[in-house]
Amino acid sequence: MSKEDVGITVSKNEDFSEWYTQVVLKAKLADYAPVKGLIVLRPDGYAIWESLRSTFDKKFAKNGIRNGFLPILIPESLLGKEQKHFAGFNPEVFWVTHSGTNEIGDKLALRPTSETLAYTMYSKWIRSWRDLPLKINFWNTALRAEIKATKPFLRTSEFLWQEGHTVHTTQEEAEKEVMKILEIYKNSVEDELAIPVTTGKKSEKEKFVGAVYTTTMESIMPDGKALQMGTSHFLGQNFSKPFEVKFADKNNVEHFAWQTSWGISWRLIGAMIMTHGDDKGLVLPPNVAPTQVVIVPIYKNDEGKEKILSKVDGIKNNLESKEIRVHVDDRSELSPGYKFNDWELKGVPLRIEIGPKDIEKQSMVIAKRYNREKSTLSFNEIEKISIILDEIQKEMLKNAKEQARKNTIDISEYTEFKSKIEGGGFINAPWCGKSECEEKIKEETGADIRVIPFDSENSNLKCVYCQEQSVSIPIFARGY
Repeated sequence: MSKEDVGITVSKNEDFSEWYTQVVLKAKLADYAPVKGLIVLRPDGYAIWESLRSTFDKKFAKNGIRNGFLPILIPESLLGKEQKHFAGFNPEVFWVTHSGTNEIGDKLALRPTSETLAYTMYSKWIRSWRDLPLKINFWNTALRAEIKATKPFLRTSEFLWQEGHTVHTTQEEAEKEVMKILEIYKNSVEDELAIPVTTGKKSEKEKFVGAVYTTTMESIMPDGKALQMGTSHFLGQNFSKPFEVKFADKNNVEHFAWQTSWGISWRLIGAMIMTHGDDKGLVLPPNVAPTQVVIVPIYKNDEGKEKILSKVDGIKNNLESKEIRVHVDDRSELSPGYKFNDWELKGVPLRIEIGPKDIEKQSMVIAKRYNREKSTLSFNEIEKISIILDEIQKEMLKNAKEQARKNTIDISEYTEFKSKIEGGGFINAPWCGKSECEEKIKEETGADIRVIPFDSENSNLKCVYCQEQSVSIPIFARGY
């Protein structure tokens, strides 16, 4: 028996990091590649990504956004056009310096992000107000050298993501786009992955380099660390000026355009694993589960086998006609108990068991993965499976919200802040708005401002660090 065939050997509460890695590998979502810092997506892992991609594509299309494709190589000379922006990525950049055995003149960066490349093209494509708004999304990989601590889906040298880049005639229109995208992100993550998020702005210190401001959505993981789930940036004219992204208005007067950029990555899959998984393995929300229902026929030798498999086949066809993703585990060499554990490890939301006694009773046993609750359902109630899957999805989000609530506290005294941050979690604490206090808190506690929630303005309290008048109550946390 290989290590892959053995279940999870550590508790989520006792060794979160090792538990996470085992779930990724043993649930067969991904595996390590031969090159350090890279992973290979296996079919179930990629199916989850495809599900998310499909959801986002539908929502983007309704917002007038179309998909395009960008090459992965970017000339160094091009990157120099926005030096301040690119300087932040320099330590992480992979460079191509040779073609075969020959040195190339202008070395090429393997794309860490695509602003410089996209906006070089946009400057060619945009001439008039008639060309705007221009809204393009790119499903790409990005490469950033992660030399220290790598973790599948959360921190790897190459990762799957989408990055959108839009161009507008007015500041108002661009800022509306920023908020539309953030709302799409929030709704999708909560509805599809059952993970609650908090939305707001990044501080000036933490914003995307080159942005006027960055909006973000953040989640707190069960181990008390924060995870950035997606960002939407208002770029203003900070890129349109160096890249000459201009348009002529209706009076033929030329103006620099207003821009946005935004993105999510496969770290959403990592967040899903951490939020919902348990000591048995993966727990998948039905909306993104590659297999939503697994049917396990139970029989001894060939006794009643034909009758059971006939019934199983009928149930499978019925469920598939309702667009439910179903798999029948008819592996004859494995025991039912082994199969149950195997599918629990893989996180399939609902298991159906049918044996000889069930045929006699005209019923089946159903087992919910997220709470391991078992019940009986008659064959003529098969229509209820869709409802049960919907209920599981809602319950998983409800449970995750409660988990996040328990991992969030309000603090106004710095001594208590330093004590509580050791246990992790979101800390709501008043802040004066000065970067000096933000930096000192980070230096002394390892916690940074993850998000300044919308409507968190507050001038009635004192800054948790300097005790001067507060301007807002941001969320502080240590993060991934």
